[in-house]
Amino acid sequence: MTDKTYNVLFLCTGNSARSILAESILNKEGGGRFKAYSAGSQPKGEVNPHALKELDALGYPSTGFSSKSWDVFAAPGAPEMDFIFTVCDSAAGEACPVWIGHPMTAHWGVEDPAAVVGTEVEIQRAFAQAARFLKNRITAFINLPIASIDRLALEQHVRQIGSLEGASVKSAKAE
Repeated sequence: MTDKTYNVLFLCTGNSARSILAESILNKEGGGRFKAYSAGSQPKGEVNPHALKELDALGYPSTGFSSKSWDVFAAPGAPEMDFIFTVCDSAAGEACPVWIGHPMTAHWGVEDPAAVVGTEVEIQRAFAQAARFLKNRITAFINLPIASIDRLALEQHVRQIGSLEGASVKSAKAE
């Protein structure tokens, strides 16, 4: 067993909903073995209040988040990432910065709950579903024997996680 803390970056275009949900969930569920961050290619500049409401309802941290550019994590002095997961299809197709240390990457696409138009109940349901799908992926991820399997096998496992229930169209086709 290793005492290493793995840095994980969740990317989405706006960095206002899915990536924020994933960051909070992993930071709590990872039990100190993981440090999660989130960012976006075109950050909205604010976190979606429904995401924070869902985190709070589920008992996850819901304060201290910000919508920021992924350039923050490509800059000198930024934490070196071990894993980078895109959680929206548009971010998965964009040209990403060059990441220091060659982190392992995978696409864990989940439909955007912030894109749902409807009643408050329908919107809340979309955020609850996105959070559930992300938690399922994160649970599968944190249960991988990261320190004891080779890189190729680990890469295959983290990519397969992206095809779990709730995979967006692109994720389902990719696997």
